[in-house]
Amino acid sequence: MNRGSLAKILSVSALGALALTACGQAGQGGTTSDDGRVQLTMWTHSAGNPAELEVYEQIVKDFNASQDEYEVVEESFPQGAYNDAIVAAAAADDLPCLLDMDGPIVPNWAWAGYIQPLDLPTEITDSLLPTAVGSYQDEIYSAGYWDAALGVIARRSVLEDNNIRIPTVDEPWTIDEFDDALGTLKEAGYDTPLDIGAEDAGEWWSYAYSPMLQSAGGDLIDRDTMLSAEGALNGPEAVEFFTWFQDAFAKGWTSNGGTIGNEEFNNDEVALSYTGMWNALDAVKAAGDDVLFLPPPDFGDGPKIGGASWQWGISSTCESPEGARAYLEFSFQDEYITAFSDKQVVIPATEAATAASEHFGPEGKLKPFVELSQEFAVPRPETPAYPVISSTFEKAAKDIMNGADVQSTLDGAVQEIDTNIASNDGYGF
Repeated sequence: MNRGSLAKILSVSALGALALTACGQAGQGGTTSDDGRVQLTMWTHSAGNPAELEVYEQIVKDFNASQDEYEVVEESFPQGAYNDAIVAAAAADDLPCLLDMDGPIVPNWAWAGYIQPLDLPTEITDSLLPTAVGSYQDEIYSAGYWDAALGVIARRSVLEDNNIRIPTVDEPWTIDEFDDALGTLKEAGYDTPLDIGAEDAGEWWSYAYSPMLQSAGGDLIDRDTMLSAEGALNGPEAVEFFTWFQDAFAKGWTSNGGTIGNEEFNNDEVALSYTGMWNALDAVKAAGDDVLFLPPPDFGDGPKIGGASWQWGISSTCESPEGARAYLEFSFQDEYITAFSDKQVVIPATEAATAASEHFGPEGKLKPFVELSQEFAVPRPETPAYPVISSTFEKAAKDIMNGADVQSTLDGAVQEIDTNIASNDGYGF
């Protein structure tokens, strides 16, 4: 799994040929199979991920065998080509009935008319982690089987040897304690005490660093109105956070010169790694019982981490939405959610599936990430403007990392975001 990924709305580009070919194969749930069942085409971004596809294929097989009215036909795409295929299919009015999507993109696709309200029974959606349900204008459009979580991975021995307090969920590091810890670890011989994954690109930047901004009291947008980033992304709290962010690079506490993943921590080249649970098992192999999974620091308004990952929805053009809902209802069985967790190393979206999970259950090595998700996860803003917000945030944060003036850079980002929102009549807000 990548550190983070955003399903960006893109025009048909170099991947357009693949996307348009897929459109001709999609169907909208109106085709019948040889035995008279209505076929429901399902698209997923999971090509190249055999563990994830294995679970999907099992669910599809079991659903198709469980009744004789519908037949789900699954088609997988490489993640890099997937969103182009969706955009091209929507333009051709040929979307599949069932499609998965990254959580932050759900409001954009709902606003664009790609997907319809999900209308699953509330006993299903109410049982899921809040960040596993996607909404726009207070209407549920998607739901997922799992979520991801970030934390700080450390070695107990390193913290104890340097007299650094081990933080807890109830008593995380304050930002002053965190600064002191980074300074101490640098003096102890770590050239770069902290890996925050700044060598990565794309949605990782918003997923990983906007929660730090929110912890400091800022945000990507005014969530009360969803109409402006003024004051949220360029107010005093945001300036204070991004000044810290810039200083962390200038002081050598962190850098953007590493490799994507957790290799530096596993080799004991960095003392602390701000990363996701997808890297946690490798950290366990490297550090054994010495490994710790800790909450991120409190920048003043409590620790925060990103929430919402890939989820499922029903296209607005599906001719058999009742069949698509029947499949999704079937798929949200705890046994399948647990299977996703065990094979993908992701947090199950239900309590029962979590209890049965090898990695996240009561005896699981990664159980701390469940608590981090439950206590600190914040969804990215549920607005169709999010793709623009995310890309603008990434550019501004990278400029600041490289020494740009903090206030003027944030002011420029706010202007770009607000101009986009205004040009789209507020995206329904």
